This record gives sequence, structure tokens and C-alpha cells, in this order.
Amino acid sequence: MKKLSSLLLVFGFLLSFAQVSNIQSGESITLRIHYGILNAGTANLSARNLYYNGVPHLYVKGVGQTTGAVKAFFKVDDLYESFININTGLPSFYVRNVKEGSYTQHLQTVFNHDNNTLVLTDKKEPKNPPRTIKSVKGVQDMLSCFYYLRSKSVEELKPGAVINMNVWIDDELFPFQLKVLAAENLKTKFGTISALKIVPLVKSGRVFKGKEGVTMWVSNDANHIPLLIKAELAVGSMKASIEDYKNIKYPLKIVK
Repeated sequence: MKKLSSLLLVFGFLLSFAQVSNIQSGESITLRIHYGILNAGTANLSARNLYYNGVPHLYVKGVGQTTGAVKAFFKVDDLYESFININTGLPSFYVRNVKEGSYTQHLQTVFNHDNNTLVLTDKKEPKNPPRTIKSVKGVQDMLSCFYYLRSKSVEELKPGAVINMNVWIDDELFPFQLKVLAAENLKTKFGTISALKIVPLVKSGRVFKGKEGVTMWVSNDANHIPLLIKAELAVGSMKASIEDYKNIKYPLKIVK
């Protein structure tokens, strides 16, 4: 479950510098996490415009929680926050505050894209001073990378495209690769929607390996909202399916 909560947020990727202009303030997307017919939890992604350090930003928040019977034996209460510069599409400030069973983590990251460094603060260990870490150009955090992906046009996400990027996860930098496999129609509770089938890979091989592969589908339109995420397990698969959406900027391409 800890791994799945991260998967829900690690499916946006660094493509090129671009304005985050296709996300409407007040947007909300909810995913239902399930294993077969068993509901395991929910994940919500929301966005609104604000000013951060006097500069226009998109404030995005990701909340993941277990529900029902799953919550009784393994409770997840995760909060992710990112302040994304609207003009550059790059994160300025990022928060990961998670509670997953007995495991907890509360990290804050300040990005300095001018000199490719970041400052990491562990809020669980207030006695430890913040650490300045060397980064790379155009780095994204776990949440901002998804909205950065969504700023891209359909033409830039054609089937066959292979894109490399770097994503800051917890307290490490990971090189990711994005493969757009195909355009296909996907059945959802809202009807059949034109979608892009995408596979994310970590080059180091530490995540998404073997039977624990991940496939995701995003809408094949200017929104690129998540429709389905499928994580292969040793037995069966865990899925996150779109449950609700509000205030998206463009109509979904529902084919039937």
C-alpha cells in the first residue's frame, strides 16, 4: 500500500520547459484504489492558483487514504503539496507528509533552479539542519511532474515517444523514462474515453521491476487527466480508476 500511494503521484514526467496553462484553478480529480472488487482507498489531486514569494504559482495537493476494511489493518494518510511556477512549469516548494501504518515521513524541499540546487528539511528531525543538495536542470518533484506532463500537447505525446526526465523522490533524484505505447479507447464509469497508454520506468531498476510493472492511461486530449493506473502484483493487480472530476479546462473526449 505504501508503494501504491507513491505510484498515484509518480506518473507525470519532465519533457521540456512549458507554462502550466491548461490546468484550471479549482480542478479536482479523484481516483478509486481497488484490488478486484475490494475497495482499498482513494487518491485526490486538486489545484488552484495563488502567489508564492510574489510569483504566480499553481498550488497542487495530492491526498491518499485507505478506506473500509483495508483501513482497519493498514491505515494510510498521505499528503503531498507542490507550488509550481506557472511561467516555467518547475516546482519551487514541495512537501511530502505521509503516514503509512507505523511508517511516517515529513520532508520539505525548496528548489533553486538558478544554480541547480535544492534545500531539504526533515520536519521529523527538527534538530537536524537543512541540507543543501546538488540537483540537475529542470528537476521535478513527485507531484509537479504530473502537471508538467499535462501541459504538453497531444502532438508531443504521440505513440512511440520515449522521454527521459529526472524526478526528486523523498530524498533522492531518480532518472525516469516515459514510453507512450499506444492510443486506445478505455472504458470508464463516464463512458469510453480516448486514452494514451503509458509505461513509466526507473532507469536504476529499483522500482517498477518485473511483475511489479506499472501501466497508466491518461486522456488523449488537452487535459491529459489520469483515467487508470494498473500495478502488477505477485498475485493479480492493484488498480486506481477515475472516480470523479471537476472543473477541468477542456471537455473529455468521450467516444461512446
